[in-house]
Amino acid sequence: MRAAAAAAIAAVALLAAGCGSASPSRPPGPPGPGAGRLLRGAVTAEHPVSAAAYGAADTRFGLDVLAALCRQRPDANVVLSPASLAAGLGMAYLGARGSTAQAMAAVLHLPATGPALEAGLQARSAALRRLDRPGVTVAAADQVWADPSLPPSAGYLNAVATAYDGAGLRQVPLLSDPGLAARQIDAAVAAATAGHITGLLTPASLQGVGWVLTDALYLKARWASPFDPAQTYGGPFTTAAGGRVPARFLSGAPFAAASAGGWTAVSLPYQGGQLAMIALLPGAGSPVCPALPDAVLNALTAGLATGRDEVGVALPKVSLSSSANMMSLLGQLGMGVAFGPSANFTGLSPKAGSIGLVMHAATLRVDEQGTVASAATAVGVLPGAIAMPRQTVVFSRPYLLLVTDAATGEPLFLARVADPASS
Repeated sequence: MRAAAAAAIAAVALLAAGCGSASPSRPPGPPGPGAGRLLRGAVTAEHPVSAAAYGAADTRFGLDVLAALCRQRPDANVVLSPASLAAGLGMAYLGARGSTAQAMAAVLHLPATGPALEAGLQARSAALRRLDRPGVTVAAADQVWADPSLPPSAGYLNAVATAYDGAGLRQVPLLSDPGLAARQIDAAVAAATAGHITGLLTPASLQGVGWVLTDALYLKARWASPFDPAQTYGGPFTTAAGGRVPARFLSGAPFAAASAGGWTAVSLPYQGGQLAMIALLPGAGSPVCPALPDAVLNALTAGLATGRDEVGVALPKVSLSSSANMMSLLGQLGMGVAFGPSANFTGLSPKAGSIGLVMHAATLRVDEQGTVASAATAVGVLPGAIAMPRQTVVFSRPYLLLVTDAATGEPLFLARVADPASS
């Protein structure tokens, strides 16, 4: 089991939208009253490929986003789903052309383009569906929403359906009644995330938006070995701002561990051994936003894979949530062309202009029994021209959490805990 968890962080060098118990033939939850018809393209059964390269791409993208968010607010907690964010942007990428597609591919670290990309995304989606099992619930849904006056390209519908488990396009009055459209999309997202993500969109955020691409992800996973509540204890945590706050620490042993480049990694597997949370503690005295290079991740992976080192762990109980428009940050990472007048999304529709909205929200709760997490992403496109003795690793200063699939390295959730006493 620990070897499988170690393989998961191999894809940390090897952070995107989960799929699971949600049917691939349905939109993310009920469309709500007044929703128009559902259009769906043809699914092409691609030649099977490995999803590991896509886990690697999404890992690097997620860590890039986390680093940028940390630079913006170095004292704040952060939680995001690289899986969900990459899926929402990935649906937009399938309609991108020219320099817009090149910029998006570079920021997303996509390993392929064209039909090869669709095959890889299809493999990733299939792998994510297999994560849903007793003790672990993984459910996600992808959906394109469009104003009825803006017909999509048939080729785009086929690409989205192929890459994202039969995802279709639901017509809603985005241009004529953005308030109603926001309610319909939000209802679907809330249903797909068990009510954890609500109010992702507002009528104001949808003003002038002709298309919205959504991904919704829900995770509920029990530890392979739950923590004993009697062993949970109170202790101090040194925050990113340098203060000290009280925290409640989960305490248990043994867990696989590895150290490299000043970092210590501890693997906490969930039931079934396919999913694991990797807790990553930087060295004492590290910068507020320490870098986590691929070489260090690879070394940690190799160390966890050997299973030689076992440690006890003291990990704070946390309940995190965040919501933000990611456009500015993604522009800083190099995706700016997708948001400006030179954007080219004609693969989505001849009438498509630039991206005008990238909303992302996520929640993460870690306690004695396991993890409950959810995320949603909405990408809005504007119409054009508009060892013994056993060591205990104590996570008593800012650290990272990564929930990842052992087989493919697909990262479902990533968090930075700067202050466990704050949500």
